[in-house]
Amino acid sequence: MKLTIVRDEFLKGLSIASRAVASKSAIPVLNNLKIELNETGLFITGSNNDLTVQTMVPYNRDGKEIIRNYKEGATLINAKIITEIARRIDSLEITIDVIDSTIAIISDNRSEFKLNCIRAEEYPEVELRGSGTSLVFQNIEFTTLVNQTAFAASQKEQRPILTALNLEAGGGKLVATATDSARMARKTIDIDPGISFVTNIPAKMMVEVVHLAENAPTIELIVSDKKAIFSFGLTTIATRLLSGEYPNTKNIVPKALLYVLEVNAQDTIKAINRASLLSIERENVVNLSMSKNGVEISSKSSQIGSASEKIDVFKYEGGDLEVGFNNEFVLSAIRALGSTDVTIAFVGEMKPFVVRNDLDDSVIQVITPVRMF
Repeated sequence: MKLTIVRDEFLKGLSIASRAVASKSAIPVLNNLKIELNETGLFITGSNNDLTVQTMVPYNRDGKEIIRNYKEGATLINAKIITEIARRIDSLEITIDVIDSTIAIISDNRSEFKLNCIRAEEYPEVELRGSGTSLVFQNIEFTTLVNQTAFAASQKEQRPILTALNLEAGGGKLVATATDSARMARKTIDIDPGISFVTNIPAKMMVEVVHLAENAPTIELIVSDKKAIFSFGLTTIATRLLSGEYPNTKNIVPKALLYVLEVNAQDTIKAINRASLLSIERENVVNLSMSKNGVEISSKSSQIGSASEKIDVFKYEGGDLEVGFNNEFVLSAIRALGSTDVTIAFVGEMKPFVVRNDLDDSVIQVITPVRMF
């Protein structure tokens, strides 16, 4: 294999595919990127077994030549090293010449690197052509769906299924749900009535797709029994699905809400941030006190002291109520809504409560309160 390629285009491709490469893989060959040049373009593939990312650099883009002086072929090169070389070379173009499938010479007109490489045949077989149910999102629609739900998935591996974003399609609706058992985020969007599936995709993979597909107009999702494949632009991502039964969250949203607080989102975020400065001892727990006469957020520390913050602009319906909660849970929920005003509605002191935007019923957040001492 041999080619001369525009440095910036090559570096972009390496950076995208490298997102799937673990810092140190249990399978040594997966520390490498597979670089293959064929009649279509330069395909760069990275994988960690759970996630595979493949992107393609074309021969030409918008009338500009990207790859020239080429000979088709394939090789495996250490992902970290090749990416750093491409990043640090100070030239418009980079030349790659693979000799006997064992040495890759990477150079410009001043620098030259000789890297040991591996025959491409030793790379695990990767299937990126999906067969299953297909769903095409507009980018902004997909990004909103992920941003309003994925944050509520668990970060802990004790219950792997809770690290997933559950997607359930049917009846013209796609419902995305994430929960870590202490909170839940749910988003519903309209889809083609003929589409039907239920799947559990790792939430962090969904977030990764959002980052990588930032400039793509659309994102296609293909769901099969064992994997999900995302395609956008010249990039394809395949991720394993999480096995197991997702918790039943259909009836978790409380119906009889007896206490309803309406506040400005940014004012509330600032108030919680200030009041929570002294909440370290209680794992970010703050208290919210509400009555017809006022709303106050407070925290206290036996070693440091106490803090309180009054919210001046609010609308409240219900009797006196005091609730403790994890401030990060409520802050994340409010930010995810992305609205000017938010409604926080309660059943009682120790019952799950709702954070919502009254102008958008497609998304709802449910949070479990924390007992106050």
